[in-house]
Amino acid sequence: MNSEFIHIPVLSREVIAGLAIRDRGEYLDATVGGGGHSALILSATADVKLTAIDQDAFALDAAREKLGDRVTFHHTNFADFDPGETKFDGILADLGVSSAQFDIADRGFSFRHEAALDMRMNQQQELTAAEMINHWEESKLADIFYTYGEERLSRRIARRIVEKRPFKTTTELADAIAGSVPKQYRYGRIHPATRVFQGLRIAVNRELEVLETLMQKAPTWLKPGGRLAIISFHSLEDRIVKHRMKESELLTVITKKPIVAQEDEIQENVRARSAKLRIAERKA
Repeated sequence: MNSEFIHIPVLSREVIAGLAIRDRGEYLDATVGGGGHSALILSATADVKLTAIDQDAFALDAAREKLGDRVTFHHTNFADFDPGETKFDGILADLGVSSAQFDIADRGFSFRHEAALDMRMNQQQELTAAEMINHWEESKLADIFYTYGEERLSRRIARRIVEKRPFKTTTELADAIAGSVPKQYRYGRIHPATRVFQGLRIAVNRELEVLETLMQKAPTWLKPGGRLAIISFHSLEDRIVKHRMKESELLTVITKKPIVAQEDEIQENVRARSAKLRIAERKA
């Protein structure tokens, strides 16, 4: 089953260069996913120690299969992780949803497949997208769609959802959203449900809240000269990473502008197109 969890690591060349991996260094992959970036860290130089964490048990199992016993694994969200006395030479976090989470239908992240409205990265948590869509009040849903999905028709869409609920599946919800917007909007560049689904996913998983926690804690986990590398996929995440790196008294920003994917990588992996990498270094 874990062979289904295939995730192509984005900006892999830039991540490995940016982390400046040292012989016998100690590294943390805060979002190990299928283990793509971790495998590159392990092969970059001799005797690297790696700690890998993920809140998705399915992803963690896939990473264990791929990486073997050279790695210490923890099933947790990076916001809840406690490294104890350990300090790292580098920390990587690849934010957002992995390719596998989008592509495995029953996770409910995508409306390309009919599936239950789930969207939990950690399937042990209680809150699901179905709970939010079917029970939260209209104004709260509209705020989520507008703030986290950057959806300008948020109120109109929330009103239609409340009128039509309950919803059981991703496709039912996507159809209702499409039916609530003007025709020219319905046949635009992206499906009208795209931003709503992004907003729901961010809210279900508290993605911006836990990112704020990571940006507060991660600098304290680094050795002097250690690097923090964060890959984000939308402007809300990137804004937090940019400002928290700049504001931190412990960090020196290495990337004045975010590093983006080269054309050859985008051709191989279209999801790399929206990836932005920012790197900072722990002050001595």
